[in-house]
Amino acid sequence: MSPRGEGTVHRSNPARGPGAPTRQIRPMTLRTVAITNRHPRLRLDRRAVAAAVDVLDAAAPRFRGGCPPGELSLVFLTDAALARLHGDFLADPTVTDVITFEGGATFGAAGEVCVSADAAARQGGRRDFAAELTLYVVHGWLHLAGYDDLVPAKKRAMRRAEARAMRLLRAAGVVPAFRLNKR
Repeated sequence: MSPRGEGTVHRSNPARGPGAPTRQIRPMTLRTVAITNRHPRLRLDRRAVAAAVDVLDAAAPRFRGGCPPGELSLVFLTDAALARLHGDFLADPTVTDVITFEGGATFGAAGEVCVSADAAARQGGRRDFAAELTLYVVHGWLHLAGYDDLVPAKKRAMRRAEARAMRLLRAAGVVPAFRLNKR
C-alpha cells in the first residue's frame, strides 16, 4: 500500500487486469480508501463503500477510537483467493470470511481488510448479501480499531460493536448495494 492523495478513492478495473491504470473519484472521504475488486462477479459502488468507511471513521470515538489513521485498503476476493492468503499468512488454508492485516504509521497505512464475497453469498438466509458483505468490512475495520474475537468475552464485545456499526450505517443510509452476478 502506498499513500495516494488525501480524499481519493482509487478504483481498479479487474476487466483490464492487474497493473492496469486506476481511475480516481473524489468523494468526501476522511481518509484514503483503496478499493480492489478481485471477484469476477462482484459489482460494487466504490463511492458507497467509501461513504460507509467515512461514517465509521466519523463515529470512531464510539469504537475505541476507530481504525488508525492512514490509507485503508479493502480487497474483495473469491473464497479460493482468500483461502490462499489465509494459508500463506496464517498457516491455515481453509476458507474464511475476513482477514485483516494491520498497517503501520511509518508507511501511512491503517491496514488492509480482505473479504470473501463468496462467504457473504453463502450466508443468504441470515442477512441479505449487501448487508453481510458490509458486515465483513465492518468486522475488519473493528479489528483495526483494536477489537478481537478469539476469546468469548472479546468476541461478544466485537459482536456488540458490529451491531452498533451496522445500525449506524443503516441509519445513515450508507450500506453499499453490493451485487453478485450469476455465473
